[in-house]
Amino acid sequence: MFKPKLPHFSYRFNVLLTTLIGWLTLSGHSMASEVEHHQFFSPTLGYDYPYSVYLPDQYDAQATDAYPVIYMLHGSFGTDRDWVSRGNLQQVADRLIRAGHIPPAVFIMPGSRSWWVDGHNEPARSAFFDDLMPHVEATYHVGQERHLRGVAGLSAGGYGALNFALERPDLFAAVAALSPASYAPLPPRNSSAWRHPAFINEQGQFDRGLWESLNYTAHLEEYRFLVTPRGPEEQSEAPYVPLYISAGRSDVYDAEFHARLLRQSMERIQPDAVRLDLYPGGHTWQVWRASLPAALNFMFQHVGHLHRPAATEPVNTDTANSS
Repeated sequence: MFKPKLPHFSYRFNVLLTTLIGWLTLSGHSMASEVEHHQFFSPTLGYDYPYSVYLPDQYDAQATDAYPVIYMLHGSFGTDRDWVSRGNLQQVADRLIRAGHIPPAVFIMPGSRSWWVDGHNEPARSAFFDDLMPHVEATYHVGQERHLRGVAGLSAGGYGALNFALERPDLFAAVAALSPASYAPLPPRNSSAWRHPAFINEQGQFDRGLWESLNYTAHLEEYRFLVTPRGPEEQSEAPYVPLYISAGRSDVYDAEFHARLLRQSMERIQPDAVRLDLYPGGHTWQVWRASLPAALNFMFQHVGHLHRPAATEPVNTDTANSS
C-alpha cells in the first residue's frame, strides 16, 4: 500500500514546533510565581482583614534565609487586588527576579477602607502594625528585621506608605510613594480625600485638623530627630529610610508640585537618599505601571542589605521618563 512520504520541511517544522513547546513549558515552569488571596480576623478592626500575597517561584517555607517582604498599599477606594489586576505587579516582579535585578521576595498587598490612617471609619494604621504585620510574619517565611522590609504605595497608598516609614523608620529599609496623595497643607478640592469616610467627621464635614495631624508634614520633625546623629561620634536612634517618589507630569491633582515639595522636605533630612522620577501622564495606572520597576529596583538597593545607606554618593534624581 502506498504511503506518501512527508516532505523534509514538515519534519523540520515538527522538530522546531516540539522544541518551541518544550521551551515554553520550561520557561513557564522556571517562573511559576503565585498570587493568593486571603483574609484573617483583625481584633483591631473587629472584622476580617483582606490581603493578597505574591509568592516567588519555588517559594520555600523551610529555606535557610527568610525572604524580603514588601508591603504594597492601594489607593483611595481601592482593594487588595489592584496591584495584581491593574498594576501588573506579578509580571514585573517575575521579570525583575528572573533578570537578577531584585531577589526572590514576598509582596503583601493589604486591603483597607481607610487612607491607611486611624480615621473616622476604621483604625487602619493600628490594624496594619498590630494585626497585619504580625500575621504575615507568623504565616510566611519573611524577615522580621528592618533590613528585610519595605513599604510602597500609590496615591492614598503612597500617602500611607510615606507616613508609615516616617513614623516607624525602625521597621522599614526603604519606601516608595507613587503619585503620593501627600498634599500639603490640604488636598486639592478635586481629591477624594474631601469625601472619603476616613476624613469625614460626625457632622459630615472634612476634618481638616485630622488631615493636618496625620499628613507627612506632622511626622517630619520627629523623624528628623530619630534619624539625625546627635554628634560626630554618635549614631542616630534609627537609620533614615531611603525614599523613591514618582509622579505624572499632567496629574489632575498636581502631584508633580506636591512631589517636589516632598522631595525638598526630605532632602533637608537625608540629601543622599531621595529620588524623584517624573513620567508623562496623569494620575493613572499607566504612570504607576511605568514607574513600578524603577521603584522596586530602588527599594532593593536597600532592602535585603544589612549595611546602613552610605552618605557619600547622592542618589536623588529628577528625571523625565518616556516609558
